[in-house]
Amino acid sequence: MECELPRVNSNRDEMKEYFEACKTIAVLGCSPKADKASNRVAKYLLEAGYNMIPVYPKEDEILGQKVYRSLAEIDMPVDMVVIFRKPAALNAIADAVIARGDVKVYWTQLELINNEAADKVKEAGIHVVQNYCAMVEHRAIFSY
Repeated sequence: MECELPRVNSNRDEMKEYFEACKTIAVLGCSPKADKASNRVAKYLLEAGYNMIPVYPKEDEILGQKVYRSLAEIDMPVDMVVIFRKPAALNAIADAVIARGDVKVYWTQLELINNEAADKVKEAGIHVVQNYCAMVEHRAIFSY
């Protein structure tokens, strides 16, 4: 895939609204390894008071939370999905986010940009954040 700049994105004021409105955040690609960015962000979100749901193909528990193998398997409403997967996987992830019907925010981490997937999600009425770290933005907004 060719390098992209985000064509669809949110600003910091909108991100603040998303964090205030969202209670349950699925972290897609949440590693069980403490030295991985996905684990650090997931831990931060838990400590900030969110119901963090790890989504990972292996493990039964990460950070004391039940692990789900896919978004479709999660048996409770999900407000936001924070994504740690390669840009090539984002089209399928966008489809899964849309299929759930309850996700309000689709958030891809730093260097994760796929405008085709973002367009699809936005057209479905879901807010889009691309190429931002959820932990860094939350910290900056709330001085947590």
